[in-house]
Amino acid sequence: MPSPTPENPLKGMAIMATCMIVLPAMDAIAKYMATFESMSPGQVTFYRFFFQLVCILPLVVLTGADVFRAKRPWMNLFRGVLHASASLMFFVAVKYMPLADVFAIYFVEPFMLTMMSAFFLGEKVGWRRWLAIVVGFGGAMIVIQPSYAIFGWTALLPVVCAFLYTLYLFLNRAIGKADSPLVMQTMAGVGGTLFMGAALSFGADLGGADFAPSLPGSWLGLFLLIALGSISGYMHLLVVRAFRLAPLSLLAPFQYFEIISATVLGYALFGDFPTASKWLGILIIVASGLFIIWRERIRSKQAEAV
Repeated sequence: MPSPTPENPLKGMAIMATCMIVLPAMDAIAKYMATFESMSPGQVTFYRFFFQLVCILPLVVLTGADVFRAKRPWMNLFRGVLHASASLMFFVAVKYMPLADVFAIYFVEPFMLTMMSAFFLGEKVGWRRWLAIVVGFGGAMIVIQPSYAIFGWTALLPVVCAFLYTLYLFLNRAIGKADSPLVMQTMAGVGGTLFMGAALSFGADLGGADFAPSLPGSWLGLFLLIALGSISGYMHLLVVRAFRLAPLSLLAPFQYFEIISATVLGYALFGDFPTASKWLGILIIVASGLFIIWRERIRSKQAEAV
């Protein structure tokens, strides 16, 4: 039986910070493909999971991971469906909205996770964290309100994405450590690819412009789609690695690095930059999320001291 991975918090933090800086490049590619290559978000999402699967298959072969004997195959496939659905909502949003705005609204996800933990898992959430949740949603409303006035219902898609991703995280908890991260990621790639293939077929039949099927229109487009799948597959494997090296409470704040990277990419590639009011909303969301994480660390230390 292999020995558990020893903790190395500094290495875990370095990996997590790198992943959070790099991951928004996926969403910048999705926006580029929709804006300059005229590819529908549904088609981009399909390629994201298809090329993710293609790019990690060499690792499966090299490590000898037995994907066909996964202990929780259906649960892992459903993880892929949830992840693909969340990615689709996000990619549709970034087609029409600035990257930083979408990320800011999406970061209601930690608050949703805290609420669902309290309601469905019976975890104790004190009044301070409930207050942080309310304040965090207030910050999200500051970002959503002008976005909703401009983009309509599209501004709520990051909220739907956050909800679906929260369900995905809950399913990860349900599966536990039954399968290795590589097996889980491979099965999720299969589930996401099959789901998006079906979604493209039905969406195209219904005439949905955001589901129009197409092939890459240029060699650059093909390269970017392969890069999209590679970033998705390998960065998420590294995130799993980071969480095995350092505690969740230590690594969770690094998620907010994505807003920084998304803002830089959005401004550099598309000329998008958040307004003063949106920066205020972003700061409120980040501060509330960090407070929830801080309270969780305090609670954990108190539990250990008992």
